[in-house]
Amino acid sequence: MKHTIKYFFFLLLVGCSVTTAVAQKDSTKKQTVDITSSYKPVLRNAVKINFSATNLTADTAKVLMPYNIPSQNLFYTYQPGSLKPLALTQDTSLNLGIRNFLKAGFGNYSTPYINAGFSFGDEKNALVNVYADYISSKGPIKNQDYSGMNIKAAGSYFTPTNEISGSLGFTQQDFHLYGYDHQLYSFTKEAVLQSFQQINLSAAIKNKLETEIGINYKPNIAVNIFNSPGRLSENSLLLAVPLSKTFDETFSVKLSVAANITSYSSKNLDSNVKINNNVYQLAPELVYAKPAFNIHAGVSPTWDNGKLNVLPNIYGEFKIADKIFLLQAGLVGTITKNTYQHLVTINPWLQTISQQQNTKETELYGGLKATVGKHFSFSAKASWITFHNMNFFINDTALGNSFIISNDRRVNDFRIHGDMSFINQDKFTITGGLTFNGYNGMKDNERAWGTVPVEITGSIRWGAFKQVLLKSDFWAFSSSPYLQKNSSKNTLGGGADLSIGAELAVTKKISVWMDVNNLFNNKYERWKNYPVYGLNVLGGAIVRF
Repeated sequence: MKHTIKYFFFLLLVGCSVTTAVAQKDSTKKQTVDITSSYKPVLRNAVKINFSATNLTADTAKVLMPYNIPSQNLFYTYQPGSLKPLALTQDTSLNLGIRNFLKAGFGNYSTPYINAGFSFGDEKNALVNVYADYISSKGPIKNQDYSGMNIKAAGSYFTPTNEISGSLGFTQQDFHLYGYDHQLYSFTKEAVLQSFQQINLSAAIKNKLETEIGINYKPNIAVNIFNSPGRLSENSLLLAVPLSKTFDETFSVKLSVAANITSYSSKNLDSNVKINNNVYQLAPELVYAKPAFNIHAGVSPTWDNGKLNVLPNIYGEFKIADKIFLLQAGLVGTITKNTYQHLVTINPWLQTISQQQNTKETELYGGLKATVGKHFSFSAKASWITFHNMNFFINDTALGNSFIISNDRRVNDFRIHGDMSFINQDKFTITGGLTFNGYNGMKDNERAWGTVPVEITGSIRWGAFKQVLLKSDFWAFSSSPYLQKNSSKNTLGGGADLSIGAELAVTKKISVWMDVNNLFNNKYERWKNYPVYGLNVLGGAIVRF
């Protein structure tokens, strides 16, 4: 208890001392106050414009780029169902990369032969090609002579947006009407000469890039001057303006406007004639293409010398079996102008004609095309064709060495065609074709005079070695009905023509070649009273520079 009281007084005494010391502090000095806070003032960021990225607008316009495979031979168009690299078709001569060449040779039947080609230009801005060939022969039969010459120049000029092309050509062919009875008649060469001369001039312009509204175009014009001296003259003007527009990858529209104007006049006849043969056509077409099929639908109003014909133009292809097989079907119509020039390309011993009736053709067909593996392809097609104003060739009623036209109002034809090809790069190529024609339902003729019921074609190109090319061509046809000058009816025997040839490159610029034609020496007659030469051997050299 005593100790507690002592501690209490001690603490009281210390407290009073401290209070007195504080009270005696100098009050004249400046007093300060410290304020503590967590707030920190800062400057606000300046307001900036923010650029936010936006997605590009999708382009819905898609350009349709079809992949067209070039024709592998002269008898059919080969279009596989899928995009596959194909081997190049071997040319008939070795291509050593030289643009200019001169090919010359000589053969039996006193046959000189020359063929030349020259190329000018840089192939980028302009290109001009000049071709020329000549051949003539003298057969074992009197006046069985022939000669042919052809000269042509074709060129193209390329601008950034267009390709401008043109051509100029001259052709002359001399035939002789040797198909008369040589025991009863004797004629000089001039008396039976049938000569044809032709001048061709053409020009066209084609766009390389689509126009601003997506249109492709290729207007073209051609002038054809054809005559047989002292017998007839025939001039033609051809105009065509094809247009096309693709809206998307599946739909496109095509339109073609064409005019074919011909003036024909005969000479030195008892009654000469002047004929105007004009055909005008408007051909609109819609195309719908999908990976599995494509359909073309259109009609072609055609005015044949003032008479309107509405021709169908509907066809399509359908892919099956993983795009290996293509079914094809269609209904198409055409007008064939039976000008004298067109008719003599079929039968060069035709007399001067006094009228021209064009042939209207309507074809309903169906078929199959296929590509098997990397090298083999084939196609087959069956057609029912109706001809209006079809022309048949029959022997004249005087000497029998020329032909006249027998027109038929309506003819039907059941046609079957097949072809195949095997291509192994540029080393080996084989092609073949078969055509069967079953003409029936004639209105004005008992038979289809001068036509071929069955025709077989084939060719082989084999690069046996690097510098050796071997080739072969085959053509055969069945018997053909004919009507002679005394109205007797008969059938010509068929014919077969096999040709073989070879070319050997001696140096880079010089090659030697040889062709053997009609190896069977079969003097068949395609037209009555006109047998062919028979075995023909021709050889020479090629110089490239």
